[in-house]
Amino acid sequence: MQGRNILFGVTGSIAAFKAAGWVHALAKEEAQVTVVMTRSATRFVSSLTFGALSENRVYKDMFAEGEDEAMAHITLPRMTDVVLIAPATAQTIARLAHGMADDLLSTAVLASTAPVVVCPAMNSNMLAHPATQQNLDTLKELGYVVVEPDSGLLACGDEGAGRLPEWDGVREVLLGLFAEDDLAGQEVLITAGPTREPLDPARYLSNRSSGKMGYALARTAKRRGAHVTLVSGPVHLDPPPGIDLVQVLTAREMKEAVGKYAVSSSVIVKAAAVADFRPAYAGGQKIKKANADLTLELTPNPDILAELGKDRNSDQILVGFAAESNNHEAEGLRKLKDKNVDLMVVNDIMGEKTGFDVDTNQVTLISQNGVQHLELMSKEETANRIWDRVISLL
Repeated sequence: MQGRNILFGVTGSIAAFKAAGWVHALAKEEAQVTVVMTRSATRFVSSLTFGALSENRVYKDMFAEGEDEAMAHITLPRMTDVVLIAPATAQTIARLAHGMADDLLSTAVLASTAPVVVCPAMNSNMLAHPATQQNLDTLKELGYVVVEPDSGLLACGDEGAGRLPEWDGVREVLLGLFAEDDLAGQEVLITAGPTREPLDPARYLSNRSSGKMGYALARTAKRRGAHVTLVSGPVHLDPPPGIDLVQVLTAREMKEAVGKYAVSSSVIVKAAAVADFRPAYAGGQKIKKANADLTLELTPNPDILAELGKDRNSDQILVGFAAESNNHEAEGLRKLKDKNVDLMVVNDIMGEKTGFDVDTNQVTLISQNGVQHLELMSKEETANRIWDRVISLL
């Protein structure tokens, strides 16, 4: 978001208080946010609030006489990367659908050549009314990006569709508009997180994988236009918006899910930390300490990546991950060959900022074309650098 110019339209809904949080979130990511409020919006939240959060002037009146407000409906859109309208009331949606220009926001939208993202928020009956639905369809036909509202308990006490969408999903829409569309048309399969291998109903073998790297790969691939299927082990992460999530528990369940989707995938990224072994015998009842055998017999789990490399289609791109504590490059080169993959991503699990359950990473990318050592960066930026390499392989 850094440096992006966002024209943020706020209209007269009780959900306007949520928009204040969005402006704050954008400002924290160093976006340049300029807020335009309709007259009714100021009845719900003060313009002082948005001014303080955005650290910019808030525009309200189309006919204000200040020097920096003259022709604001023309000058503001010229500096804009995207127009975001949230909350968008039924009245504002009707204005936009019919090309009306009777206030500063609607006029600025007509004068803008930037993408316009509309986030409806209203009573569920108002949303379901044929006039509102027709207006929303018109906006989509005109090229507006309409983010579907959430369902739940509304401020009026009713329950149903009409809640302002959550910020995480809208943020992904914005980032998708800013991203290169270079994965458009690709069917991408990603695995993420750990697996759990049951010992008895209360215990299991697992590892420290948080799934953050795999989920970052899913988010960034979706932004870049791919259709993403994410096969995930048990993690404490919200699923990225707009992707198909398949939840599994054990390595064998992950193998079955991967096999189902691999055939139709053009790119497969195995970022999951799959357990190499499982208990040879899993008790149907909890093992009691008094009767416990202190020797645990293990049996190997299937090597999903190796099987993919053996049975892959000739036109598929296969990316593997290797979590290593030493000999990173040598181990990566060995696995690149042994598992027949196009790109091996080697992750140092010993670093404080590169190991498990952190938001940064420092990886080595190994392919037949050479070795690339990336600097320490966020996992989302690491994911984008991985996708850059995948694009070159495609």
